[in-house]
Amino acid sequence: MDILLKVKIFCTLAIVLGLICAKHVACSRHRQYHPGRKMSSGDNNNEDLVTSFPGQPHADFQHFAGYVTVNETNGRALFYWFYEAITNPQEKPLVLWLNGGPGCSSVGYGATQEIGPFLVDSDGQGLKYNNFSWNREANVLFVESPVGVGFSYSNTTSDYEHLGDDLTANDAYNFLHKWFLKFPSYRTRTFYIAGESYAGKYVPELAELIVDRNMEPSLHIDLKGILLGNPETSDAEDWMGIVDYAWSHAVISDETHREIRESCDFKSSNPWINQTCCDAVDELLAQYHKIDMYSLYTPVCFATAARSNDQSTKSVMSYKRTLKMMPRIMGGFDPCLDDYATAFYNRPDVQKALHASDGHSLKNWSICNYKIFNNWEDSKPSVIPIYKKLISAGLRIWVYSGDTDGRVPVLSTRYSLSTLNLRITKPWRPWYHEKEVSGWFQEYEGLTFATFRGAGHDVPSFKPSGSLAFFSSFLLGQSPPETK
Repeated sequence: MDILLKVKIFCTLAIVLGLICAKHVACSRHRQYHPGRKMSSGDNNNEDLVTSFPGQPHADFQHFAGYVTVNETNGRALFYWFYEAITNPQEKPLVLWLNGGPGCSSVGYGATQEIGPFLVDSDGQGLKYNNFSWNREANVLFVESPVGVGFSYSNTTSDYEHLGDDLTANDAYNFLHKWFLKFPSYRTRTFYIAGESYAGKYVPELAELIVDRNMEPSLHIDLKGILLGNPETSDAEDWMGIVDYAWSHAVISDETHREIRESCDFKSSNPWINQTCCDAVDELLAQYHKIDMYSLYTPVCFATAARSNDQSTKSVMSYKRTLKMMPRIMGGFDPCLDDYATAFYNRPDVQKALHASDGHSLKNWSICNYKIFNNWEDSKPSVIPIYKKLISAGLRIWVYSGDTDGRVPVLSTRYSLSTLNLRITKPWRPWYHEKEVSGWFQEYEGLTFATFRGAGHDVPSFKPSGSLAFFSSFLLGQSPPETK
């Protein structure tokens, strides 16, 4: 106790002297947050304010968590976690972050493993401070969507049987307007939507709803742009990118690649009626199953190998012939991050602090709901037509790809974006971060595409500092840094 007391005293002095306590990991993990700043003018959210989050490092900003009911009749409610910007939250934009799956948690991935200020520690029991959290540049809102994901729920059982893109977009749209009732000072704030993976469908679909309904002044949301990481975009091009990337990165043989190229018509309504195609794609998936498809060059998590083996094989074999999607296997630089998050969010004190439960009647939280994935009813084969609509509406669209991801590889995104036939305004060139080439980018009329060198599917997990710099450029509407 004496050592801990000395650490706390040191941290307090460091703050007084203007030092940055977050750099001192030993102290930051032991200091609890005590809200000292008033809420934004006009907002009344004392019931959602998080005041004693277990293991939370010191923070000079407020965060809120709780539920927003999106359908009163059926009792559908989405769980959110909102972080105010670290400095000047009243002046900075609002960004909504969505993860995909479909069926995976934005709290478990985006908030806890990637861009949130508090990352789950390697023992699944504590938190560590993220020095590259995106709430350094914006107010960031995470939502577990649709119902059935994470803590989000419905009181009507049949809701879980009819989940798909359209319902998800409409619920997310209703969520925003009802969330603004809780936080009215953000209603007219500059707004962006960001996400990754299957959120490559969610984000444009929600943006389209906003653009369409903004014609009614009372419903106006000041949406300025969307940011998409390793996004599922167009099924035919995505699949061909998966195949060509696996071959070009020596995951499959020349023979398997040739068989897929010759027998699979990914542009048809059902490419899986061809048995030769099915067998060849099964071979591709079997080879990827031996490594982490989401990060080709990092280790797998042996702690969950048996569980992943059983779950993933069944899902792939039963699903690729219907919706042309594959289940999430694992993402992030640390291959066991999913397990740490699961352990953390199933703690009674954590659920109570986040207002997800009373601390006694616990919710069974999982990072991905495979039942949602397997029962997904409505998936648009392509959101390229929506891209065209959003570009015409003047929205800023940035797309980025971690170039070591095999699930939605850089080739998939390049193939998909090429169908837009946009005029190039700035040709292919490197962009820099910390004096190193961080990736390459190209600008088009209405769209920017960039790569992250050496990053897997969840780019901020691999390149936290670089992704924050990239995010800052996006918000400013400036090209990524082009010089050392």
